[in-house]
Amino acid sequence: MVKQRIVVGAHYGLKDWIAQRATAVYMAAYTIIFALCAFSLRELNYQEWSSLFSHGLFRFLSFLFFLSLFYHAWIGIRDIWMDYIKPTGVRLALHLVTLFLLVGYAGWAAQILWRL
Repeated sequence: MVKQRIVVGAHYGLKDWIAQRATAVYMAAYTIIFALCAFSLRELNYQEWSSLFSHGLFRFLSFLFFLSLFYHAWIGIRDIWMDYIKPTGVRLALHLVTLFLLVGYAGWAAQILWRL
């Protein structure tokens, strides 16, 4: 007879591990590209920053950076809550607060990027 394994705590899955590493690689690549673009600006003023973010592709890549950051954070914080917060109600409340904050930050990032 085979006994079913009951997994408790954080999601011990390869999918989450790969997703967190993939978002980290994208964020590192974007940071290098962003630094090169920022250092190539003639002056650090509003017009130069506005022209940098005026390209649709750069806005999209920047928004993808923020989505990667928030998903990366979600995986990490979710696992921390699941590993260290034992009362189910408190853990659920922390999950919801974290989720609402990250979704709100994503909306805020979209508003900032497309309002420039």
